[in-house]
Amino acid sequence: MSDLSIRLRPVLEADLDMFRRFGSEPGLIGLDWAGFRDAHGPARQFAHDGYLGADYGRLMVEVEPDGVAAGFVSYIAGKYGGPVGYWEIGIALLPQWRGRGLGWRAQAMLCDHLFAHSPVQRIQAGTHPENIAEQKSLEKAGFLFEGIVRACEFRAGQWRDGYLYSRLRTDPPPPL
Repeated sequence: MSDLSIRLRPVLEADLDMFRRFGSEPGLIGLDWAGFRDAHGPARQFAHDGYLGADYGRLMVEVEPDGVAAGFVSYIAGKYGGPVGYWEIGIALLPQWRGRGLGWRAQAMLCDHLFAHSPVQRIQAGTHPENIAEQKSLEKAGFLFEGIVRACEFRAGQWRDGYLYSRLRTDPPPPL
């Protein structure tokens, strides 16, 4: 367990450099590298909605009390059917903050935030079969493994399977 205290906060203009790094440094994001991205995209998105859109958003994971940004969590709306959809969440932490107990707590905090401010019943997250650390993080954050999603992602020149996890509003929250 980490003794570091964290909070989630909205994206600030100063955070855009981190987003640019994730889009331009192949090793920084790890298994989620999907090729180079538009270096000006983060500034355009920030100018458009501050990364707090109705169907998509990001919140910074900040280590307290120093206010250091360790990475970010993201959420995007999805829909299976019916009037209320679900959120799919993700996380990206800078390498020096990984393995310190921040990830699972940030994802649990994001779930609490989304359940408190939207009517969704379901939050889901996907990860790579080889990402054991993220699988453990999701389980610690209260997610349950649902199964394998075959050939769901094109990465490093080939189609790859993914693991799907979910947390329902009615599931017990993890102890933070």
